[in-house]
Amino acid sequence: MTDTPATSVAEDEVVSLCSELISMDTSNYGDGSGPGERAAAERVAELLAEVGLDPRIVESEPGRASVVARVEGGDPARTDALLVHGHLDVVPARAADWTVHPFAGEVRDGCVWGRGAVDMKDMDAMVLATVRARLREGRRTARPLVLAFLADEEAGGAKGAHFLADNHADLFEGCTEAISEVGGFSTTVRGRRFYLLETAEKGLAWMRLKAAGTAGHGSMVQPDNAVTELCAAVARLGEHRWPVRMTDTVRTFLEAVSEETGVPLDPEDPSALLAELGAIARIVGATLRNTTNPTVLRAGYKTNVVPQEALAEVDGRFLPGYEEEFFATVDELVGPGITREMITHDIAIEAPHGGALWERMEAALLAEDPGARVVPYALSGGTDSKSFTPLGITGYGFAPLRLPADLDFSGMFHGIDERVPVDSLQFGVRVLDRFFDSL
Repeated sequence: MTDTPATSVAEDEVVSLCSELISMDTSNYGDGSGPGERAAAERVAELLAEVGLDPRIVESEPGRASVVARVEGGDPARTDALLVHGHLDVVPARAADWTVHPFAGEVRDGCVWGRGAVDMKDMDAMVLATVRARLREGRRTARPLVLAFLADEEAGGAKGAHFLADNHADLFEGCTEAISEVGGFSTTVRGRRFYLLETAEKGLAWMRLKAAGTAGHGSMVQPDNAVTELCAAVARLGEHRWPVRMTDTVRTFLEAVSEETGVPLDPEDPSALLAELGAIARIVGATLRNTTNPTVLRAGYKTNVVPQEALAEVDGRFLPGYEEEFFATVDELVGPGITREMITHDIAIEAPHGGALWERMEAALLAEDPGARVVPYALSGGTDSKSFTPLGITGYGFAPLRLPADLDFSGMFHGIDERVPVDSLQFGVRVLDRFFDSL
């Protein structure tokens, strides 16, 4: 397939759309203090309405806005809709740390710079550009599409995807599968591009630990010290070496790397294969085991006062199929004197790698990059796909980007100087257009 007029228009528009979305500060601080997504949601709705859609803006609370629009399919017999979702919020950024202002949306050195350039206003822009161009040309997918641009993903989705799934499930009627972020991007292994389609995500367990003791004077012997008890529990969690647990997705990915490199896969210690992966090894390595990272400590208010209570927060992640083992081990490590409560808890998910949708994603990528290889992989973090799984929607990470071999893509997520190459965005538009043609 040669470039159609629609893809040419989309390739022109995707850069300006990505830049514009980045320039709209949608920082999510996780405590309700940010600007919210309303302004960005209104702009997205306007862009969709311009090409004949009837977008709906839904707020979970004032300012926390998501946009949903349905694109009717060209084949009336097809009722199995595909959900295409992205989030509008971003993590905060401090301008003083950046080479360019994180909310300027500046195009420099062949890249669009700014907070959200890879997480995930790039995909938002690619979807908008592709769908807008196709609708102008009268080119519809055979099956219906539901487009969702969501609030609050960076804080677990309670005010975005979870809110919609729990309170407005009718918006996703007929959806059986979904595509979204953190998949379909390339990484280079021994000179060959591998495209990583995300088929699995670790579960989320953000936990608050509390230790209670006896308040008293700092000069006296205090055997019942909440700070001491808490720190010991936190150290046990942070230092625990979780065992390797090889899920189906991760094993399939590592077998592909082994086949490409000739390095054998040792299921007990795959570190030799991780060494072949460069920067992406940080993500892959974290999907070999459950993890518990202490992140916050709070206790006391004066040096000579022993506090009555000490608090810690821990970022826990568990593999698909290992949630029960995870929490049993956590409780054993923290011990009986520590209270554990959940801040945010969400499921682990794993989808099949294979089947009709997988084949269409793979074909679209390989048509634009012959000679590459498409493999499944697991995400160490999480996405809004977790929210839609209870609705019976099977989710995949498919935000296609062909990336330079020397670009630390994984380091861009929540990092400083986040940026996406212009030609990667244009590649993504072409792949998405081919993919939509195949539906």
